[in-house]
Amino acid sequence: MNHHSQITIFGASGLIGRHLVRRVAQTGAVIRVPTRDLEKSLVLKPMGGPGQIAPVLCALRSDASVAEAIGKADTVVNLVGTLYEKGRDSFQAIHVEGAARIARAARECGARRFIHVSSLAADKNSPASYGRSKAASEEAVRSIFPEATIIRPSLVTGPEDRFFSMFAKMARISPFLPLIGGGGTQFQPVYVGDVAEAMLRVLDSPDTQGKVYALGGPQIYTFRRLMEMMLEAMGIRRQFVAVPWGLATMLGTVMELLPCPPLTRDQVELLKSDNVVCPGKCVHTLSDLGVTPTPIETVLPVF
Repeated sequence: MNHHSQITIFGASGLIGRHLVRRVAQTGAVIRVPTRDLEKSLVLKPMGGPGQIAPVLCALRSDASVAEAIGKADTVVNLVGTLYEKGRDSFQAIHVEGAARIARAARECGARRFIHVSSLAADKNSPASYGRSKAASEEAVRSIFPEATIIRPSLVTGPEDRFFSMFAKMARISPFLPLIGGGGTQFQPVYVGDVAEAMLRVLDSPDTQGKVYALGGPQIYTFRRLMEMMLEAMGIRRQFVAVPWGLATMLGTVMELLPCPPLTRDQVELLKSDNVVCPGKCVHTLSDLGVTPTPIETVLPVF
């Protein structure tokens, strides 16, 4: 990246997006930020110099709107994703059709680089439709833009992350913390700053085109251990309650009705598989990009 570059970042106001925008802005590149809510993206503007970060109103369902948002950008990044389905915002619409529309527009607008952020859970045989839709999104992107670089992060953590923030909220008001399926699911949480740094390095090296990067932190933890570390950071004690899979599914059925569900049936399915970087299955990792993963303990959110 350099100060002559133009980059369009879809999903820039999310956790990874905010860190990526800050880093890209330091290179002097002009950053276009498509959004359906201009107010939400205003927090990004101070991260760059005058006129460097330009929020653009964009409807992800419209070919013309997506193409307009990309404009003359030579690089396009897709960070758009959702953890639960709500009405029209299905996994199919957001992960698959949205990604395909962005990739098509990037191709037609003449962009040279495309980075697509998927998930370590992407698997066409996943029991969770989230995992299947992430696999389908990779396939859709690759069929349109074969040189796209695909990033598959594990659980992304850092200040204001969704995972720890949600459980910390729960721990503040409840004497109990649920361990879904007994809390044995394994995660390899990766610090959001490392993910953003990895993406910047991908943009800087042409030989990353067409490759897949699985991003995980330096250590694997069980769900239970992550909860213990969080409670230690908060300086409080809570009882753990093992929630069997069947009961967790019932809870998900009820919680799905909430506007921002803390748990869905699909997420319960997702929790049945470990979320770790397997060297055999995944092609490249943080170390291939020269990024040393940050220990999670040092960047646990301050609660």
